[in-house]
Amino acid sequence: MAYSGLKDFISMLDSKGELHRIKVFVDPVLEITEITDRVTKSGGRALLFENNGTRFPVLINAFGSDSRIAMALGMRDLTEAGSDLEKMFSLVTEVPATISGKIMALPRLLRIAGYLPSFSRLKGSCQNVVYFKPDLSILPVLKCWPHDGGKFITLPMVHTIHPATRRSNVGMYRMQILGKDATGMHWQRHKTGANHFEAWKATGKRMPVSVTLGGDPVYTYCATAPLPENISEYILAGFLRKKRVKLVKCITNDLYVPSDADIVIEGYVDPAEDFVSEGPFGDHTGFYSLADFYPVFHVTCITHSRNAVYPATVVGVPPHEDAWLAKATEKIFLSPVKLAIQPEILDFHMPVAGVAHNLVIVRIKKTYPGQGMKVISSLSGAGQMMFTKYLVVVSGEVDIRNYKELMLHILTHTDFGSDILFTRGPLDVLDHSSDAFSFGGKAGIDATAKLPEEKQGGIPSPFTIEAPGEGNYALLNVPFIKGFRFYTVSAGAGILILTVNPAEDPGSVRKICDLIKINTDKQLFRLVIAVDQQVDIEDIFMVAWQVLGNSDPARDHCFTSPGSLLIDGTIKFYREGGFPRRWPNIVSSDETTIETIDGKWNSLGFETYLPSPSLKNRKLNHKGTDSIATA
Repeated sequence: MAYSGLKDFISMLDSKGELHRIKVFVDPVLEITEITDRVTKSGGRALLFENNGTRFPVLINAFGSDSRIAMALGMRDLTEAGSDLEKMFSLVTEVPATISGKIMALPRLLRIAGYLPSFSRLKGSCQNVVYFKPDLSILPVLKCWPHDGGKFITLPMVHTIHPATRRSNVGMYRMQILGKDATGMHWQRHKTGANHFEAWKATGKRMPVSVTLGGDPVYTYCATAPLPENISEYILAGFLRKKRVKLVKCITNDLYVPSDADIVIEGYVDPAEDFVSEGPFGDHTGFYSLADFYPVFHVTCITHSRNAVYPATVVGVPPHEDAWLAKATEKIFLSPVKLAIQPEILDFHMPVAGVAHNLVIVRIKKTYPGQGMKVISSLSGAGQMMFTKYLVVVSGEVDIRNYKELMLHILTHTDFGSDILFTRGPLDVLDHSSDAFSFGGKAGIDATAKLPEEKQGGIPSPFTIEAPGEGNYALLNVPFIKGFRFYTVSAGAGILILTVNPAEDPGSVRKICDLIKINTDKQLFRLVIAVDQQVDIEDIFMVAWQVLGNSDPARDHCFTSPGSLLIDGTIKFYREGGFPRRWPNIVSSDETTIETIDGKWNSLGFETYLPSPSLKNRKLNHKGTDSIATA
């Protein structure tokens, strides 16, 4: 189904018991974030902050559950979207070459064409109210975390167009408020918006940009979807909502935006103008992305509908509602990946702890030797998959969302000495662990069941090992190991997690590797993970998030025996020889904000008290009180 703006979607959320209204005043500076962080991590409802000091209610956590993300896309469940998209791709790719075949397929093709966006020069409801003297302070823009560089628009749909091809794009790039009519424009170097910017720079002309907020919630999802540059986000939106998107011309530039958007911010970016410092920002990685230089977006006009709602999101230590947007992508884009890249792919999954680009699990139908490595090679450069740090390929009937079952499969079918492909390549600019900005190590792990041709001399397949006995743990009783926990996946298979204090001993992980190496005759541990002493090793999610975020696969590994592996997931700021870049701290609320919300909690209308997740997360921060770890 299609929604006419956020007010329509809010009515649906309300009718389904998926909305919690907060009527007391809550400050957009830090307070909304603290409440949302508690509710999202507890599996709570969408939140509508009706009293925030502006005329616009704030809708947040609208996508933060399986039911709400499906509702936002107008579906019963997300598998429905994937099934429909597979039918569409099959239809387009299987149209017969003959004249008669094309004629017979025409009605179905015309039905698809009915989802293409329409363009109008008439005003839309998004232009009911017009401000020719724009002032961004009328909007309840959030300052999310205490060490953010300022207030940020967090759910902007940024519309740009290529000056030569005239192809449009809708991307989602955070926008820091710089003044009443200016923001930063955080389009990263790999994004289409940045490509359009470079093209406009070559023309010597100003680049028109328009930003929309709200409208049908399907637009927000489509702005995050991994579409090819030549596919309009509004084609996908029309297909998902089963109704074409009506686009109307902006007032102060020639771009087109959805008629039913709640808020439109029109303007331009001048390529001749110097970049400005933007950030820090508490990002979806759970770490602060540090300040850097980006273009300035100048606002020429603000318009909105009569009953406009301001949409926002909060990101930080996962999970947040972006995890459900990623889950939608898994379901919706499985068929295109199969058809366009690898037909043997049966499923793929981006675990929440991997924050979308740090870990991807792919399950294939394996029929010949080397197929796992072939899939790794093919996917490593495919679209946004190029940012993936750890890519694991499995085969068979394993449930890749059952992590105990998945881990058992990996430990059983992987010889870490021969089944890992280490490479270097592009990384997301938000990755902080690599020695070079947006470039670093990657690992492709072939965890498929091995065929006879793939067996290495003398190494059995599947690979098994005896569980370590008490005597083996005794060797871990050394000063540079602060604690350990062995997670048994099944009899004879498990993971050893160790904690160290690299600030006290920068060489502790190297010493651990050497210690285990000299005991290889005991066949101790298949997989060893080292994390900082502050990490709670009883919380396997936090361990996974830390090691995936803090490691460069090619740099931070060592082989403790021919088929066993150690991964260093510690902070690298304290490593021997230092670290060439600044190292960010963990995102968390400050004590004052936590105490303020605790004092206000009884007035917020919740049935039970929810403690602040930041109370635990703050323990992971290293010396210093700002966004950067200090010695």
